[in-house]
Amino acid sequence: MTQVPPYDPQLVEAKWQERWVREHTNEPDLDRTRRPFYNLMMFPYPSAEGLHVGNMFAFTGADIYGRFKRLQGYDVFEPIGFDAFGIHSENYALSVGTNPAQLIPKNIETFRRQLRRFGGMFDWRHELSTTDPRYYKWTQWIFLQLFAAGLAFRKQAAVNWCPKDMSVIANEQVINGYCERHPDTKVEQRFLEQWFFNITKYAEPLLKNLDRLDWSDSTRTLQRNWIGRSEGAELIFETPAGARIPVFTTRPDTVFGATYLVLAPEHPLVDQLTADEQRRSVNAYRRQMQGKDLVSRRVGDKTKTGVFLGSYARNPATGEAISIWIADYVLMEYGTGAIMAVPAHDTRDFEFATQFKLPIREVVRTSGAEPLPRVSEDGVLVNSQQFDGRPCRQAKGAIVAWLQERKLATPEVQYRLHDWCISRQRYWGPPIPIIYCDRCGPVAVPERDLPVELPFIQDFRPDASGVSPLARHKEWYFVKCPQCGSQGRRETDVSDTFLDSAWYFLRYPSTEFDDRPWDPARTTTWLPVSSYIGGNEHAVLHLLYSRFVTMVLRELGKLHFDEPFPKLRAHGLIIKDGAKMSKSRGNVVIPDAYIQKWGADTLRMYLMFLGPFQEGGDFRDTSIIGVRRFLDKLWTTAHEAATQPTPGASPGFPGSVVERKLHRTIKKVTSDTERLDYNTAISAMMEYLNTVRDERVVAREAIQPLLVMVAPYAPHLAEELWSLFGHERSIFTAAWPAFDERLAAAGDVEVVVQVNGKVRARVTVGRGASEAEVVALAMKDESVRKFVDGKPVRKTVYVQDRLLNLVV
Repeated sequence: MTQVPPYDPQLVEAKWQERWVREHTNEPDLDRTRRPFYNLMMFPYPSAEGLHVGNMFAFTGADIYGRFKRLQGYDVFEPIGFDAFGIHSENYALSVGTNPAQLIPKNIETFRRQLRRFGGMFDWRHELSTTDPRYYKWTQWIFLQLFAAGLAFRKQAAVNWCPKDMSVIANEQVINGYCERHPDTKVEQRFLEQWFFNITKYAEPLLKNLDRLDWSDSTRTLQRNWIGRSEGAELIFETPAGARIPVFTTRPDTVFGATYLVLAPEHPLVDQLTADEQRRSVNAYRRQMQGKDLVSRRVGDKTKTGVFLGSYARNPATGEAISIWIADYVLMEYGTGAIMAVPAHDTRDFEFATQFKLPIREVVRTSGAEPLPRVSEDGVLVNSQQFDGRPCRQAKGAIVAWLQERKLATPEVQYRLHDWCISRQRYWGPPIPIIYCDRCGPVAVPERDLPVELPFIQDFRPDASGVSPLARHKEWYFVKCPQCGSQGRRETDVSDTFLDSAWYFLRYPSTEFDDRPWDPARTTTWLPVSSYIGGNEHAVLHLLYSRFVTMVLRELGKLHFDEPFPKLRAHGLIIKDGAKMSKSRGNVVIPDAYIQKWGADTLRMYLMFLGPFQEGGDFRDTSIIGVRRFLDKLWTTAHEAATQPTPGASPGFPGSVVERKLHRTIKKVTSDTERLDYNTAISAMMEYLNTVRDERVVAREAIQPLLVMVAPYAPHLAEELWSLFGHERSIFTAAWPAFDERLAAAGDVEVVVQVNGKVRARVTVGRGASEAEVVALAMKDESVRKFVDGKPVRKTVYVQDRLLNLVV
């Protein structure tokens, strides 16, 4: 027997990574393709720590799917890049006293090395970084398209301000009133002039299109809830002085129970509605609220706070005067910034009314005897005049129509979604391409002058003023107005990193073109994206903003599609020894040491074997050995099979248990890989290899299809063993193995055996067994042999999986 050399993953993986580069194996011809397949994975933020095993889990799962589609005959484009702008990079740079422009290239080089080492099928010709002026030139160009279309605008708004970051942070980054990045830093509220994109204009198509997208249910639900469609009505509460206060409500059926109004402290009518004797208290309360972040106000405390304005409005249904208050639990950014309070049927209103001893009037009665507040819509109206006795759901429309006749109500749909604030008062980002002129107002930077390059400055630390550090650099800040030529000033805010990532998938196929953001012909060929795999932490913001930008660009005639990601799957989360990975726990797994010890192919397969890819799993050092043993066993078996002189020279393979098991395995691995059920696909391949060895049918026909199935999971090993069988081209030029449905049908069947038409025995065989296999088994049966009695079998009649008749 030929001596099998030991499996050395370091040698094998280095050899094939070098060969892939030399032979341009992972570089499809983007201009001449028969079956384009754009396989996208969420590009990483290049942190100083490098890739961790959670990143590798996500990238491996996406890479397996891309390699699988390639073996199915697709021309797969799998690009990679780096989401390198943003506050994380800037804060780290501040902590070490180095400009991020000097740090980021080093971090990217580390990531690039790690990504090459794990064996991704990346087309490195099209690598991009959002910090490259050749890239952010077009990020700025997209801003200008929205500005010209009236979809980018500037307004003063309440924002969350982190005193430690000295910048605006999103609602999602506020945890119990504290900054997500700095758990000891309490978030404040500020009013700043900000740039916004009018995403709310697209709320309805963003919501409706979710129904036709092939997305993970969890992702679709998160995004649907974020958009938050509410059907209701805008009701008008009038004051004796004639002021009209609009209130949006989803429960117009409860208007008869509205016993007071509450306005947001920032509401524009507060000054007008405040009585003189209440002004001092109102102003003090408003100042107090300026220091409270929006998220804490939205969540609210059990103890309610508020101040009476000293004025009243008329309930449009009852005509009675009800008091007007301001309170922190009403936000200007939601609805109209005013609510009608129905304390009998709303928990927050009930708590507020109880706190301040305000009237509580029941107007909905349910079949149960639960105490107030009773929030269910499954009841009938009481104390509601002519609408008494009507079910709540039916009464909604009738009450709105009744009030509409008096111009006091309008049916309306509102959304939880708010316009996208893209302004950041920091240094490390693409400057917003606007010039302010005292004569002309905000003026777009001409396209010919793009990019507005981010200058290299040493004093990039933000301050408490709320103004970007860029404003301190007069040589960059002052510039001529493009329209009138007079002295102008650049916008010093930089744009949100989510704008960088909202279009990166459009740039990948066209990175070599400097005169256009994307090439129309390439874009028509390769987009929209065929498959997108990423984490649910981006289910809302990144995915929503990408969809919005794509819709706008389609509307402006720049793209031929309105949804960028028709198919999207969310992967699960990797934990370590039962706990979520975090620096504070010291359990973050960096893959480099594991790749050095076990090899990239072993780590790839182990990560996929931990559990369902769309759920995640628990990384335990003691478990990886099982996957390595499988690869060692495959290495040995393939070397043994390769010693056979020619394919087809294995008489023990056709009709064998191994052949049936192979077809069942191909069917399962094909189905499981398509569904991203990688763990069960790996299990099936392990089981099959055990069968091959147990049955001692170490044949080329048994092993070569297994190598192709293993290839997406362990590409280096598969390439090496494929070449062992005499193949000169990459295994990824091979075809995914087909299966015979007859042989693949699972389970055993009982076949009736007749001799000259009379039943003599029954034999159990695998479903799909061949005639020869059933005859061989039948002839071993004592009863059959007795009636054949040594006579020659003149004819056999075989009904698949049911009957064998021997004519002697």
